[in-house]
Amino acid sequence: MNRQLLYFDEVLVDVQEAKHWYKEQREGLEVEFASAIEKTIMKILKMPEAFAVRYKNIRIAYPKRFPYSIHFYLDDHQATVVITAIIHNKRQLKTARKRIK
Repeated sequence: MNRQLLYFDEVLVDVQEAKHWYKEQREGLEVEFASAIEKTIMKILKMPEAFAVRYKNIRIAYPKRFPYSIHFYLDDHQATVVITAIIHNKRQLKTARKRIK
């Protein structure tokens, strides 16, 4: 089944903040980060059920190399994958959980 991708507005902020931090560390690293996130999202869209439900109905995918997690849920009625957060693994899980109340 082909699924449409949707995401919370906060996800854009999550990614922009991470890209900014990685760019300050080394020029071009932000591009590598964005590519890793994009590849992981493509895997999610291809096989979303391959990722286990971790809390409530939220599943989590982990990009290679970068310590981030992509929190998402499936809306089977709308045939969509909805990304709720892309957060650093050291950040509290509360940040992601607050968004789905």
